[in-house]
Amino acid sequence: MYTNVCKHCHQVFRSKIRTCCCKDCRDKDEDQLDDIVEYLHRFPNSNALQISEELGIHPYVILKYMEEGWLSKSHGTFSRIPD
Repeated sequence: MYTNVCKHCHQVFRSKIRTCCCKDCRDKDEDQLDDIVEYLHRFPNSNALQISEELGIHPYVILKYMEEGWLSKSHGTFSRIPD
């Protein structure tokens, strides 16, 4: 058994594997990531601020997901909607 400290709530917990999040925070992370991915499927050229405003997730959290490899950048193009 490993003794771990959650990176979000700083709660000390024990688990069979070395992990950085407690179960409650991991569930919250997964829910937020699911919401972000769903939003990006609907609006693929969105940036962190747009996602943050729409979903109520702090932009630094979104950037942290990118740093951790859960989200990645893509260089797409913007298309103009015909008038």
